[in-house]
Amino acid sequence: MSGAGQADRGQSSRFRVDRRGLFRMGCITAGVAASASLLDGLLLTPRRLVTSDHAFEQSRTGAQPPVSPPLRILQVSDLHLRAIGPLERLLIERIHATPADLVVFTGDMIDRPAGIPLLDALLGELPSGARMLAILGNWEHRCAVPVEAIARMYERHGVELLVNRSVEVDHHGRSLRVTGLDDCLLGRPDPTAALAAAAPRDHHLVLAHCPAARDRLGLPPEHPASLVLSGHTHGGQIAPCGAAVVLPPGSGRYVAGWYRDGGPPMYVSRGIGTSLVPIRIGATPELVRIGWRL
Repeated sequence: MSGAGQADRGQSSRFRVDRRGLFRMGCITAGVAASASLLDGLLLTPRRLVTSDHAFEQSRTGAQPPVSPPLRILQVSDLHLRAIGPLERLLIERIHATPADLVVFTGDMIDRPAGIPLLDALLGELPSGARMLAILGNWEHRCAVPVEAIARMYERHGVELLVNRSVEVDHHGRSLRVTGLDDCLLGRPDPTAALAAAAPRDHHLVLAHCPAARDRLGLPPEHPASLVLSGHTHGGQIAPCGAAVVLPPGSGRYVAGWYRDGGPPMYVSRGIGTSLVPIRIGATPELVRIGWRL
């Protein structure tokens, strides 16, 4: 065989070896990346908590300027409480360190009967002074704890449970109506009952656990929503690079953050806890803080 043929065969052999080496290196890299992602999803991200700050001012048709300071709202969603551990301790600390006029709990605080005493204990550690309102999520219905028992537990801590009910919140001479709707998956939302005999207000906050409710709120025309606050999606919970792998029923086209197209402005919280699997990837737990200039 000529020297040129031997050289060609040697180069071909080296190419095959290099290709196998590159493939092996790619597999190892992918494995390391997957392991790191799983480690982060199990041990790191689910224990982080960010406070997301937002300013909100609705469109105005009149000449009345907004009051200052803004109404400070904290939204706590989807706690899925199973223990009072480091994440829950961090949440309590953040709420103490974040002055608020209104704290809203937008559903799925518990997902099992054992969550009632835990939530009872957690609420007992929250600061007093802010008005506190809560609604039900699909898991409060699913876990078979009577609504009356949940309402009594909330009442012990000055939290008003709104199930198709509205209340008024006063802030520096302005009035905000807050309507809490029942869960649209396992409950019976009834906006007509929630607003029966209510006079129209310029500012109307609607609490609805599932964001898909925005597309079928069914509010009486004289009571349009100024702002909707929802949760439920967990931001996808497993959302590498922010792309949700799967969303639960009741999410509709919504994942997380602000939505201002095709309906009233809505903020969808990523929530705090986890459901079904104790993993969060690309969907860090959040405490939502909104300053609303009424």
